[in-house]
Amino acid sequence: MTLEAADEGTPLLHTNDCVEPQQKAAVTGKTPLPWGQFSIILSLQVLEPMTSQVISPFAPQLIRDIGVTDGEEARVGIYVGLLQSLFFATEALTTFHWSRLSDLVGRKPILLIGLTGISISMYSFGLSRIFWSVILSRCLCGALNGNVVVMKSMIADITDSTNMPQAYGYIPFAWQAGIALGPLIGGLLAHPTVRYPELFGRFELLNAYPYFLPCGVIGTLALVWWCVTSLFLSESTQPSTSFARLLGLHESEGSTSRTMPSDSDLRSKMKHLPFRDLLVTRVIIATCAYAAAALIEISFRAVQPVFYATPIEMGGLGLDTPAIGIILAVLGILNGVLQVLFFVRLHDWLGGKNLYLFFVFSRFPMLALFPVISFTAKAQGLSYFVYLLVGLQLLAFVISYSAYGVVFMYINASAPNRASIGATNGLAQTVVSVIRAIGPALANSAYSLSIEKQLLGGNMAYWLMAGMVCIAIGVGSALPRRLWCE
Repeated sequence: MTLEAADEGTPLLHTNDCVEPQQKAAVTGKTPLPWGQFSIILSLQVLEPMTSQVISPFAPQLIRDIGVTDGEEARVGIYVGLLQSLFFATEALTTFHWSRLSDLVGRKPILLIGLTGISISMYSFGLSRIFWSVILSRCLCGALNGNVVVMKSMIADITDSTNMPQAYGYIPFAWQAGIALGPLIGGLLAHPTVRYPELFGRFELLNAYPYFLPCGVIGTLALVWWCVTSLFLSESTQPSTSFARLLGLHESEGSTSRTMPSDSDLRSKMKHLPFRDLLVTRVIIATCAYAAAALIEISFRAVQPVFYATPIEMGGLGLDTPAIGIILAVLGILNGVLQVLFFVRLHDWLGGKNLYLFFVFSRFPMLALFPVISFTAKAQGLSYFVYLLVGLQLLAFVISYSAYGVVFMYINASAPNRASIGATNGLAQTVVSVIRAIGPALANSAYSLSIEKQLLGGNMAYWLMAGMVCIAIGVGSALPRRLWCE
């Protein structure tokens, strides 16, 4: 490949080298989305965030109930952050391997393994009564769950450059529906024998395990979608082997001509690349943009329920578990609806890079509202104006969240070839899982220390997250104005 003069708007990969999500001889107009398969992927996208967010409303109370803080309220945030971080830490150790495996044996088997892991781990979490059992259940869920990255690869498999923005306009809607339903289920179904004694008072299991019902609902839904996926979801890629052959349980076929075309160019596009060949400039830039966006988002999500649950005199809002669940549910619904309505139009208007930077900049007012809400609540109590400020903060978060749709498009476009789409997504997700393991513990520890020691007037955690926004702006400036395969 010859070197040419280029600026930041020049694609870093030549057109004949880029990876289109679907190879077509000629593309005229917009390709319709394959709704039969895409709708199943959307439904799986709803389930994934439900798994992580269902514990958000009751996590602070769970930590208090198991007594690990010895009654010290300021330490609740630290243990909630640890609980959230360990899920992503174990996910970081396995997600690249699941994604690489999906390139070899297909996407569908990995999805089924992930759904099995979700079901087992959620039942286990609901039946946990000591801190280490809770931790092990979350780690199990993270280790067995490669579904998030595999679903992104499947979307790249079944879309092309004309309908990919439309697909990623719907993905946040499904994701936010899960984020809305998860806290709603967790907030309304925790301690069911206390809240709904007429319905559940006679069930000793639910009295002994007050968090089993919301966790059991998610575990059961995972089993239902395991059946749906197994029966109706088609494989989106051409597996080069199977689990049986990979484990040596079945003899390899003498010829692989049916999956390895004779054309040398096509053969190179379907070649599985070693890890070091994924570490090219465009993959690193896209991955860093994803990681920067994720660091702010996961830090905000970790602090948000703890802030809501913290007593007003200590700088929070003093809300109970159902109220927190309802607010988080409203956030999810608002986010999903606005993504569907506006993402594609904004992308067509501003382009990928400008849209990413716009979304990142919107996180400054989102963070600035934390101390404003706290000050107002101390002065007025839980007044209508306080809830108006909370609503404005939720709106700012919705705007900022759209950065993910842009990033996912850049990551899929950065893949060196078609056979490495899963590995590229896996590499990006591994880095983000590490970030998401660090973010909650870092943000919640900073929050707990800031309110305990009154660091920077109790606002140190918010300044820390503002620094994360500055990092995201710097990384976003390195993105090209157009996707690499355009």
